[in-house]
Amino acid sequence: MVRKDEKSLHFPSISVVMPVRNAMPYLDAAIESIIGQTHRDFEFVILDDGSEDGSLERLRWWAARDSRIRLIEGGEGRGPVGSSNFVVSQSRAPIVARMDADDVAMPDRLQCQLAVLARHPDTVLVGSVWEGIDRQGRVVREPALSGLDSRGFAAPFAHGSIMFRRQAFEAAGGYRNACRFWEDLDLYVRMADQGRVLVIPRSLYQHRFSETSTRLTSRQREVEEAVDLMFRCREAFEREGDYAPLLEGHRTPNSSRKLHPYTFVSLGCIPLWSGLRPPMLSRLIAGGALGLNLATAKSLVWAVWAAFSPLSLRAAMRARLRYRNMRAARRGLAVGARSWQPAPAPHSSRTNPNRPKSPPVSAQDLLPVACVRGASAASRA
Repeated sequence: MVRKDEKSLHFPSISVVMPVRNAMPYLDAAIESIIGQTHRDFEFVILDDGSEDGSLERLRWWAARDSRIRLIEGGEGRGPVGSSNFVVSQSRAPIVARMDADDVAMPDRLQCQLAVLARHPDTVLVGSVWEGIDRQGRVVREPALSGLDSRGFAAPFAHGSIMFRRQAFEAAGGYRNACRFWEDLDLYVRMADQGRVLVIPRSLYQHRFSETSTRLTSRQREVEEAVDLMFRCREAFEREGDYAPLLEGHRTPNSSRKLHPYTFVSLGCIPLWSGLRPPMLSRLIAGGALGLNLATAKSLVWAVWAAFSPLSLRAAMRARLRYRNMRAARRGLAVGARSWQPAPAPHSSRTNPNRPKSPPVSAQDLLPVACVRGASAASRA
């Protein structure tokens, strides 16, 4: 453990970064999961972004007990994008691991991800599939393996699970304000242009569905318009390979514009998985861009089901996920790591047919370096 008088002199192998705003009562679990990592050579850069629920006082308590914690106070309400960029800018290591203040990391998360980056210099970001937990910490959603062979816009890993090379992050331009509330997905698309993105098919992270989510604590209409923009950008990317024109044209909020139906399903999943009844049916009917299309039909069925029987909807979604995972396991998706590369339509100008295919990543590559060496020595003996 680094002594307090050496904190400014020690150069860590990893910087774990975590913005915090009103993260009680889940903050302790998040911090404990990082300071208890099997890989112990890291700094833990935490920004309090203007908390008002006692989070800052709790962070001071933790910082006084572990010298790896670098607490930055004086938060001015930077928001999800500003605070995320700021903590990265304050980190010192060339490798940065993200952490969210209401989630939980598995004990060997850092060790496993660092081993992948060490063995694959062309990899700029590595994430993992994730479990969903509720407000009490109970697992309510198993990891989704079926998305590991998907080349869609939505990444199969959680934002808080990522570890990346700082140089690639800076080359990509960091998080963008125009993509607030989905700044992580936008970052991944641009990071994939810098190098390979890998996904570990074992859950190294637990994402909490709770009332502290920024999508629930921020202004409702602002969040809805941002998520609507995300779905419209996804469609533009998958159709044309570029959504920059949509970002340029989304400068002024429009309270009267109808929103993509999936907006309300996406936001409703947070209270649904946390054990609550999502209040989305009336908002979908009043504010959704409804029409005679599949998106409308799916969204209406989901919203009606969620309104009248959220328990059975959760059960159905779990059964569907389990079935898909069984099929994914039979296809070998649960072994090794998978490359994720968001792919637009074949005719898109963004598509690069000459881009070399990434070599596969074996299950051995996910083991800690010491374990791999020990296994090799044993095999030679």
